[in-house]
Amino acid sequence: MKEITKEVYLNWYEEMSFWRKFEDKLAQVYIQQKVRGFLHLYNGQEAILAGALHAMDLTKDKMITAYRNHVQPIGMGEDPRRVMAELYGKKTGTSMGLGGSMHIFSKEHRFYGGHGIVGGQIPLGAGLAFGDKYFKRDGVTLTFFGDGAARQGSLHETFNMAMNWKLPVVFCVENNGYAMGTSVKRTANHEDIWKLGLGYEMPCGPVDAMNPVAVAEAFDEAIARARRGDGPTFLELKTYRYRGHSMSDAQKYRTKEEVAEYQKIDPITQVKDILLEKKYATEEELKAIDKRVKKRVAECEKFAEESDFPETNIMYDVVYEQEDYPFLAHKPE
Repeated sequence: MKEITKEVYLNWYEEMSFWRKFEDKLAQVYIQQKVRGFLHLYNGQEAILAGALHAMDLTKDKMITAYRNHVQPIGMGEDPRRVMAELYGKKTGTSMGLGGSMHIFSKEHRFYGGHGIVGGQIPLGAGLAFGDKYFKRDGVTLTFFGDGAARQGSLHETFNMAMNWKLPVVFCVENNGYAMGTSVKRTANHEDIWKLGLGYEMPCGPVDAMNPVAVAEAFDEAIARARRGDGPTFLELKTYRYRGHSMSDAQKYRTKEEVAEYQKIDPITQVKDILLEKKYATEEELKAIDKRVKKRVAECEKFAEESDFPETNIMYDVVYEQEDYPFLAHKPE
């Protein structure tokens, strides 16, 4: 695995802090009704993305996930201003404002969504991996889904085919303990989701996903296995999200005390502690990073606020390709 150096820790601290503040800003503007529809935030799960990116080769590896998908494309290289603009429904967004919160997409940076159908991205991730294997592109696809989606039948069909064809894919369940408010304890007669891989003789196991180092190590091994042609891995990333399933979630299924306990092992705090303990950075230097992060988020908000909404005809332009379609002359001459 690539060495985890002082520079890596500093980058982790800045990027994870930025992702957290970016999501906090989205929560704020959502309440102001500047972002509409559903809004699913990532607060608390940042170590997963940080560790995964450290192990990936961003020149050829891909990522696909569900609708909790704002910060992943940013980590993959997408301009965060375009991501914020997409949430605002502006034409400068990643999908010209037509995708919104649940459908962020960046083909340029190999981030393939953003899917609203629960578990719908699981077979799609295997399909991306099949394409890489078929065309000998040496890429690996990381396929993320939540603990609720692990109960979808499509997971089992996909696991079977992925193992049978030895596809270069890493299946990653982000288990925060609650599937849309329903405890994992109530969804099956076992709580170790990773054991679902055993039925397919798929390498699998749990990961401390509040620690970016543990995540990076697990992904490094899984990606290496996939790249050398040995097939998929199934990782259960044990994490905890501080916000509810979506902004409309009252979170009556858990206590404030429970959330506070997990905040004691916050991934950003863990990285900050290491930076200070190893004297990689001083408190003043970290405050300078925090200031820079706030400025970046403000720039994203300003860009989204000042961008224009897409013209109405854009909706037809991306649906009707046939030039003589008998609907209306929607495309300009």
